Amino acid sequence: MTYLTWRQHRQQALVALALLAAFAVLMLITGLQAAAQWHAALAGCSAARACGSLRDIFLGSHAVGFLVVLTLIVPALLGMLLGAPLVAHELETRTTQFAWTQGATRARWLAVRVGWLLLGTAAFAGAVSALVTWWSGPANAQQASGFNPGRFDIMGIAPVGYTVFAVALGITAGTVIRRVVPAIGITVACFIAVRAAVFIGLRQHYQAAVTHVYGLTQSFAPPGAAWQLAAGVVAPGGGRLSVSDGPAIAVNVSSVTVPASCRGLEDAATLSCMQAAGFRQFITYQPAGRYWAFQAIEAGIFVALAAALIAVAFVVLRRRDA
Repeated sequence: MTYLTWRQHRQQALVALALLAAFAVLMLITGLQAAAQWHAALAGCSAARACGSLRDIFLGSHAVGFLVVLTLIVPALLGMLLGAPLVAHELETRTTQFAWTQGATRARWLAVRVGWLLLGTAAFAGAVSALVTWWSGPANAQQASGFNPGRFDIMGIAPVGYTVFAVALGITAGTVIRRVVPAIGITVACFIAVRAAVFIGLRQHYQAAVTHVYGLTQSFAPPGAAWQLAAGVVAPGGGRLSVSDGPAIAVNVSSVTVPASCRGLEDAATLSCMQAAGFRQFITYQPAGRYWAFQAIEAGIFVALAAALIAVAFVVLRRRDA
């Protein structure tokens, strides 16, 4: 079964390896150039003792940066092109009737095919993510934005979890629907829906967020590449007033939040008046040191979902007539 699986998918494997090699060469060349540019900028600002403009330096090229962002769709593509047809094509063309009469049980037939496909696609996604993570090193150091949507999702180990889930989703959709094209559509729609649900509803709650409260006349920024979730003003009664529309008189304070007793003053006097009345600023964030913990948690969620989907595929295939 292993050799047969290789024979059936060797062309896709060779194409994937060729694309990966080309991508690796591009990442290596442009990554070294961006790193050299970043280190030169650091040396220059250290000599001049003025590093405030480092964030304004553009590293690399727009074209390569756009290509790196496009790796966001790699898991979905693998789920569509490899996962969805794996079982659906065999059932649609009824070649399973021949395969299952050659001494291979349905469970063994599916286990070998699914196992090798998941292993291969996870390795491919891991290699792409490793290259992107290395290539993004200078930009991460410059912008401190590892938690940002679109960056968190293409670096680290999370893309491996996304890929395993997407491929498992395609396999299960194909097993249940038994048609390739509808299975591809279901795979894309469900993958996008689950990814969005996890980002919007779960990611920021993997660990309890940290809230820092400080005076209105003070300043505070979470250290490192922290993920800021909310900011605003704490009223004397303890209620939080988020940053709202209106002319800003401080980073987290707008004119809308100013009590009547403090209006009509200069900005600095207004802040002092509000602070004397018991108002404070707050910032809620996830510390930068939790980045890899969040990566592991998110990858684990998607791997667990993939395991559940593969279990469904096994049950459906074993109980359904060919």
